[in-house]
Amino acid sequence: MNFEELVAIVARLRGPDGCPWDREQTRESLRPFLVEEFYEVIDAMEEEDTGGIREELGDLLFQIVLQSQLFSEEGTFGINDVIEGIGRKMVSRHPHVFGDKDLKTAEDVSSWWAEHKRKEGKGHDSAIGGVPASLPSLIRAQEIQRRATRVGFDWEKIDDVFQKLEEEVRELRDAAGRNNRDELEDEIGDLLFVLVRIASSFDIDAENALRRSIRKFIRRFRHMETGAGRQGRSLSDMTLAEMDVLWNEAKKQQE
Repeated sequence: MNFEELVAIVARLRGPDGCPWDREQTRESLRPFLVEEFYEVIDAMEEEDTGGIREELGDLLFQIVLQSQLFSEEGTFGINDVIEGIGRKMVSRHPHVFGDKDLKTAEDVSSWWAEHKRKEGKGHDSAIGGVPASLPSLIRAQEIQRRATRVGFDWEKIDDVFQKLEEEVRELRDAAGRNNRDELEDEIGDLLFVLVRIASSFDIDAENALRRSIRKFIRRFRHMETGAGRQGRSLSDMTLAEMDVLWNEAKKQQE
């Protein structure tokens, strides 16, 4: 099976003799599937599951072809237009590969790319403009902070960031004492924003760091459930002290 055959399959699914479910879909109804498939690719990558990565990339590709088919039916563009557009863009943005421009380092390329995008009319009137609002919040916060840092808006040293973190923790405690929901939400957001800045200071991807902690929590929690099951019990039957024993056991086993 090649790419053209996949495109034909998608067109058949949307055709009069195709699938009733596929024919009913719209760009809006398919949007959640596009997002879901992307994150399933990420999950497979994190698990280093080669077969899973191949399958999930296929599912993501299917969504891209399907979205393109819907636009084609509207007479806007088709999958070949998408391919041609990205091909031309990559050639245009890599003159050091496809032309004679001399860009020796990754930093040279990044600087030239940003300038080229501005000349293409894709620049923004703000140094932090153009970061998609639909990005996961940790990713969006980190990218906005990176762009602000590029123009010099940053703490001078990491100790200043840690002091800011302590300040935000104090403000969160104060807000918790007042039990004002709006204020609590603001202070939790401020705390997260500073934590993202600390991650950037150590060249840590904040989103990946949180995903890693989530996976660790899931492993340990499942160990607790298994341990409780061996005792013929469930976690809801246990005291917090009993659960702590299983939790600490899980930590030792997974170190």
